[in-house]
Amino acid sequence: MTEVATAVKPVAADAGITVRIGTLDDLDEVMALSLAAVEDNGFLNADPQELVKAMYPALMQDHGIVGVTVEPDGRLSGGVLLTLSKHWYSSAIFLEERSVFVHPDFRNAKGGRAARLVEFSKRVSDTLGLPLLIGVLSSDRTEAKVRLYRRAFGEPQGAFFLYNGATGAHRSDTEH
Repeated sequence: MTEVATAVKPVAADAGITVRIGTLDDLDEVMALSLAAVEDNGFLNADPQELVKAMYPALMQDHGIVGVTVEPDGRLSGGVLLTLSKHWYSSAIFLEERSVFVHPDFRNAKGGRAARLVEFSKRVSDTLGLPLLIGVLSSDRTEAKVRLYRRAFGEPQGAFFLYNGATGAHRSDTEH
């Protein structure tokens, strides 16, 4: 994944937002975003140790990579976790999106953070020459997320279903 670092340069977006590769220096903020993502949309309880086991190697570009949106004041407002994976029936490697998340405080702000993270994911896929598996597993604002992905990737190649559970079921608020 280290070749990605040289090929995927930081990109400034509208409103002074930058999209760049996350580093180990971002671990605390990435962990806070990860916990917020699970709180917002996860269907299982978050285990911080499991989150660190996923994030730490990706921040080191070891079988994964993290893209982050950076606000003009330096705060991280969103991120995407991409990992190198194998499907159960093949030894071929592909790029798997584990999560695209923008903190709720920044979702309605100018700058298109989610779209920028999706474009980052496509650049990583193109740079590595690997297929990108990316999708929406959500019961909140699902149609808007699917529209974003459809604009970026074309028509979907399937659908997800969740039986005996619900995304966002572990939120502490009452909005879902």
